[in-house]
Amino acid sequence: MEPEIQPPVPSAPLAGDAMERAGSSNSSAIDRDSSEYRGLLWIFSGSQGLRAGWSVSMAYLLYKIFTLLLGNFAVELDPALARASFSPGLVLIEELIPLLAILAAFSLIALIERQKSVLAYNLAGPRRSVHFCAGLMAGFTALSALAGALAWGGWLHFGVVALNGAEIFRFGALWAGAFLLVGLFEEGVFRCYLQFTLTRGINFWWALGIVCTLCLDLLLRSNGYAGILAIIGLDSLPALKSNGVWGVYGAALLGLPPCLLLHIRRAPGAAFWQAAWVTSTLFGFIHLGNNGENWIGIFAAATIGFVFCVSVRLTGSAWWAIGCHAAWDWGETFFYGAADSGNVASGHYLTTTPAGNALWSGGSDGPEGSLLVLAVILLLLVALLAIYGRNKPAAPGRAIAEPVAG
Repeated sequence: MEPEIQPPVPSAPLAGDAMERAGSSNSSAIDRDSSEYRGLLWIFSGSQGLRAGWSVSMAYLLYKIFTLLLGNFAVELDPALARASFSPGLVLIEELIPLLAILAAFSLIALIERQKSVLAYNLAGPRRSVHFCAGLMAGFTALSALAGALAWGGWLHFGVVALNGAEIFRFGALWAGAFLLVGLFEEGVFRCYLQFTLTRGINFWWALGIVCTLCLDLLLRSNGYAGILAIIGLDSLPALKSNGVWGVYGAALLGLPPCLLLHIRRAPGAAFWQAAWVTSTLFGFIHLGNNGENWIGIFAAATIGFVFCVSVRLTGSAWWAIGCHAAWDWGETFFYGAADSGNVASGHYLTTTPAGNALWSGGSDGPEGSLLVLAVILLLLVALLAIYGRNKPAAPGRAIAEPVAG
């Protein structure tokens, strides 16, 4: 008797194929919906979250709001704060207000960007206290070398000791606190938040555009075209109080060839150096609002800003830069009693006066305005590379470039 032939039953793989076709159809519909939704978010969000341009714009707006609120509150408590003075007590308050403002602004931005805290902005590297102390020693040593070279050449004369007894320690401590706040604020803005944020969201063309915008702004303001700046909304920037615009132009030109070469070679980590070009040029740019600056002092501010970026790359955080910045200013202003960016402080320990050609003495700018400062900054960079250069670069931040804004 022949076995009964049964109709074929669809095998499991065939059933799976049918389910896969059905699933792929549903998946395609979901993908279309998600791509449309993603198209709306693309303007504000990239592969690494909130786009860098929007992040910086929001941070700046929040900073201005918090500064206005805290500043008005402080002046209401003490009207003397509205009068300009370069004394340790007033500098402490005047630097504390913007520092609190950036802490509040950056904390909100960190929350939006889902960072753990503001320490994510180049402050969470290893051996922070060691790097901070090393920066303190480097800053004071470098400034002392500059003062010694100026004195040896006859371009800086030492006078009487201005403080005695307990006043030395009191004013020394007050100025140390004041310049620590200065270091925390300026490095917090440039080497921490901006350097981190631009590294993850910049490329050569965006960097070139930002630097060219800074130079165009200076060109227009230097030639009396303030009305054009008002039309495009740049008239609120600080008024130029010095003739140091060529220092910004020099910093912009100095950074162009290496950044262009990195772009052409598609070098890994190029975004970090393109960001460093922008933050360093901008660092020189903001110092144009100081009294008594010359082009050498502005160029020196930009170049030492680059050295601080190198320290972030090598040590993994901005703590070396914060320490070096604070100690440099403390040594220049309090210990040696020299002009700091054109400002002579009250309550300084030693007394020094510039002498001879301002190109070498720095003139009213102080030691930072001397050509010798560029040699000291170069030595500082060489020392930094010699001490930390053998280590594998920590490369803080993410270096995958994406459009800065939309």
